[in-house]
Order: sequence, then structure tokens, then C-alpha cells
Amino acid sequence: MTNMGNRLAAITGLQNPEETVTHFVDDIKKYLLDSQQLIKYGATIVEIVVIYILSRLIIKVADKLVNRMMETREKSPLKFDPRRTATIGKLIHNIISYVVNFITILLILAQVGINLGPILAGAGVLGLAIGFGAQSLVKDVITGFFIIFEDQFAVGDVIQIDTFRGTVEQIGIRVTRLRSWTGEVHFIPNGNIKQVTNYSINNSLAIVDISIAYESDIDKTTEVLQNTVDRMAAGNENIVSEPKVLGVQSMGQSEIVLRITAECKPNMQVDVQRKMFAEVKKQLDAHGIEIPCPKTVTYFKGERGAI
Repeated sequence: MTNMGNRLAAITGLQNPEETVTHFVDDIKKYLLDSQQLIKYGATIVEIVVIYILSRLIIKVADKLVNRMMETREKSPLKFDPRRTATIGKLIHNIISYVVNFITILLILAQVGINLGPILAGAGVLGLAIGFGAQSLVKDVITGFFIIFEDQFAVGDVIQIDTFRGTVEQIGIRVTRLRSWTGEVHFIPNGNIKQVTNYSINNSLAIVDISIAYESDIDKTTEVLQNTVDRMAAGNENIVSEPKVLGVQSMGQSEIVLRITAECKPNMQVDVQRKMFAEVKKQLDAHGIEIPCPKTVTYFKGERGAI
């Protein structure tokens, strides 16, 4: 206490250190217990509490409005993927929370008496520096936002970006993670995504071409194929509409090609094609319909005249 009194005495010019400490403590008590100061402190605390409560109310009201908007969208005649709707709702909620919390912090700092001018100016300069130094990062973030907001694709969709095709595993703020059917994982920056082909939005089409010999009866073969694919459609949940035997697709040197089409669930056309090829082969064999294959005919000398 003596050392503190000596320092205060040196500052105030008083000779008695104990007297200096006493005066200093009395001044602090007067300042803190002053009625005007107490009213000012109380008003500041009340204003801070009111600002905080209003910010929480604004966020809750905004969340309810967003949820109602998403529910209205789901009930509309145009059907949307629930995953995409939930993703957009979460994104809007985060944006509202960040904005409201940022404004709340600024208002509270203003009530405390901190000058916001230098802070905002410094934040602007810092943001400008970051913008120039990380243009690609900003581009990735903005592109990722529009990918989600425009429902271009979602997690679980099969898409193709440039030469990469696979299933979307994650849509991040900066990159999209894509897994190909052979197991490779591709990390593609959102800013590099220029064109996307989404194979999971609409149903796919299975196309099966069947070759038969010229000696085969086309009408009989068409009837056998139609009966075969009809039975398959009845027992295969991946086929969503009645398959059709379109007829003769082409005529080659040694075969006639008949085409079958079947509308399937998204990305299930390959599985349907495999099963359809196997079943058609069995039925063609059962009905004695010849499938053309390369043949070699050998003639011995003297069988068809002297050579």
C-alpha cells in the first residue's frame, strides 16, 4: 500500500502517501456511487439486455418464416427434393443468424461507448485485402452458395462435371467431393464447376438391342420379346413404365437388330439392361430363335467342282 501511495503521491503532487490513497479511494467511491452514474449504468445494461432479447426474437421469427416458406414449397404442385429443401432452409437460417448477431455485437459495443468508426473502417480494409488475396476462395464460396440455392445437385446425386462422373458425397463451402463408381474420390473446387450434368433428377431409359438371324421370323421374335419384357416389368421395381419393343432398328451383313426400351428409375438403366439381356437370351433359346454368330464354311476339293 505504501508503494502505491508513493506512486500516487508522485502523480498528484501530495506529500503524504496515506492521504493520497485515501483521497483516491474516496474519489472512486464518489464516482461509482454517484446517482447520475448509477442511472447511466443501469440504462446501459437495460439497453444491452433489450438489444440481445430483440436479436433472439428476430432470429426465431425469421426461422419460423423460413420453415413456413419451405413447407409451402413442399406442398406446391411442383415437387422438390426434400434434401434440397432442407439444405436451402439451413443455409438461409445461417445467413440470418450471422447477420443479426453481427449487428447485435455492433449495437452493444456502441452502448458501451466504443467508437465503431475505426472498427468498421478497419474491417472494410481487412475485407478488401482478403478479397484481393483470396479471389479464388471467394469465387468458390459464392459458386457453392448458388449450387445449393439453385438446386443444381445434392448429396447422393449422380452427376458429371467435365470429365469426372460419380456420386456426390459432400457439397462443401469451397469444394465438392465426388466418388466415381470405381472408387476414386475427386475434390473439385466449386469455382471450377462450369457445367454440370445431373443424372438423378429424371428417370433414365434402358436401351437393349437384340440381334437375330435373317432366317428368324420377325413377328414371332417381336411377340416373344414383348412377352418377356412384360413379365420382367411386373417383377422389377426399377422399371417404372411398360417396356416397348420398337421393332427393327437396323439390318447388318448377317443380323437384324431389334430395339427394346424401358423407362427406369434414375441411374438404374444399367442394372435393368443386364437383367433384360440375360432373360431375352433364355427366351430366344427356349423358342428356337437363332442369334447370329460368326460362321466358317469349309469346302473340300472335289465337292463343288475341280479347282
